[in-house]
Order: sequence, then structure tokens, then C-alpha cells
Amino acid sequence: MDWPGLLRLGLTRLRLRPAEFWALSPVEVLLMLGWAPGAGMAPLTRAGLAQLQAAFPDERGAEQEQTDG
Repeated sequence: MDWPGLLRLGLTRLRLRPAEFWALSPVEVLLMLGWAPGAGMAPLTRAGLAQLQAAFPDERGAEQEQTDG
């Protein structure tokens, strides 16, 4: 958790006093900043997985994978 960044947002953007900030839970601060549960990242799709595999291939070569299985 980025406490300095969260504190900075709480004090500047939400205009909370330090005691008010520390009395809140992290989830309460995030909700006040506009975060909505479940509204984060979209689920990984097949296309997204293919992009990740292309960007970060396994260290083993394709020939070795074919002989393993």
C-alpha cells in the first residue's frame, strides 16, 4: 500500500485532517476517492493472455516443450 500517496490524497484532495484520515480504513479512503469494488481491471481474456505470452515467453524453447509432453 502506498501510504504516503494515499495520505497525500486524503489530506489534499479529500481535505481531511490527519486524525480524520487515520480514523478511516484504507477501503473507506479509497471509496471516498471514487474507487468502486469490482471496477478495477477487466478479467484476462484469451487475446490478453496471448499478448502476455508473446511479450514474456517461457525460457524453454518450443522444441523442448514438444519433447516433454
